[in-house]
Amino acid sequence: MRELRNCALVCFLLFIPQRAGAQRNGWIATWAASPQPTAPDPKKPLLNIEDQTVRERVRVSIGGEQICIRLSNEYGSVPLLIGSATVATPTDPASVRPGSIQAVTFGGHNSVTIPAGALVFSDPVAFPVASGGEISISLYFPKRVATPTLHALALKRDAVSQHGDHTRAEKIEAGAVTGSSILVSAVLVPARPSQRLVVAFGDSVTDGDGSTVDADHNWPSALVRRLGNTPEGPKLAVVNEGIVGNRLLNDCFLASIGCFGVSALARFDRDALALPGVTHVVLLEGINDIGFPGAKLGESSLADPANVRTPEDLIGAYRQLISRAHAHGVKLIGATITPFEGVDFPGYYSESKEAVRRAVNKWIRSSGSFDGVIDFDAVLRDPDHPSRLLPRFASEDRLHPNDLGYQAMADAIDLTLFK
Repeated sequence: MRELRNCALVCFLLFIPQRAGAQRNGWIATWAASPQPTAPDPKKPLLNIEDQTVRERVRVSIGGEQICIRLSNEYGSVPLLIGSATVATPTDPASVRPGSIQAVTFGGHNSVTIPAGALVFSDPVAFPVASGGEISISLYFPKRVATPTLHALALKRDAVSQHGDHTRAEKIEAGAVTGSSILVSAVLVPARPSQRLVVAFGDSVTDGDGSTVDADHNWPSALVRRLGNTPEGPKLAVVNEGIVGNRLLNDCFLASIGCFGVSALARFDRDALALPGVTHVVLLEGINDIGFPGAKLGESSLADPANVRTPEDLIGAYRQLISRAHAHGVKLIGATITPFEGVDFPGYYSESKEAVRRAVNKWIRSSGSFDGVIDFDAVLRDPDHPSRLLPRFASEDRLHPNDLGYQAMADAIDLTLFK
């Protein structure tokens, strides 16, 4: 009897990873956004949801005949009820194409309760989407959402209804508009054997701050459009896991505006290594570790002036992320930190901080520690003043690129890095 029990245990242990592996190979992320907590604000629609529908849009990188949606209640303090959910083809933030609405189910049910701190995957939805196509996702929240999990800088206008379930309505009438998204953290499509996934992992320069709203002009989206004109396009998914204000080494939460996100070291597994199909990560992080100490955003201090970071601090964090990526068989591509002199946040820039940036960039370029390097600094800097962004590539705050700058970043990437 003991031998039979031992045999059963061995078979059970062998069976689990085989099933898990089959699931991982079955789907690949085609869109993603990093979850963030936030501070209460009575003026913001997504922070006061109760008996309302939220309609948000995502633009996928590669297409598929089915989709699967991942919803996150990671920062929720209580279980969160989704009363119903649908997907459709959008025509504007509030409206969808007639006849395109499809129900989304969870274990065969139209509603689902997501435990606090957890996430859920939908059932596969027969909703064909082309590479570069846009999807509208509508979620109905019957009860008050006390602590929503958001992505603050969605760079998409999303619609919030008045009271009621409007998930099956072709247009949400007379509601509010928000620039953030709620709960949706990934969209998956069935994977093909030759496909690969590039995760753009970083701060606001990856998130797309400074780019045009509703235009998908951050550099990961520009890379998707570039890939669409190559034979590699259908084989290479690209998702954006940038968070505005993110840092390598420290979390950042400001009571006045909410959370810039947990540190890159804390979220790397969740936002990069755990995504189905990931093969490559492009890492663009560090400018806020350098700039935040002693800087202010309005009346809020971004970081203690004494918390000055050295090149060795950032390099140590890079080495940790490289080791963790390699342990999962994932390649980590390092990107140089872009110029920031002239930024309009008091205390963000100094000559000593610029010296740290240059030292870190020298290591990224020359150490050979990364699996490849993308020199975004060389692309965006002003040749006559290398500590500043080239004016034609700079947004108004002189920290973030504009649409033209983000396009230049995407155009400069050597696509053979992702072979």
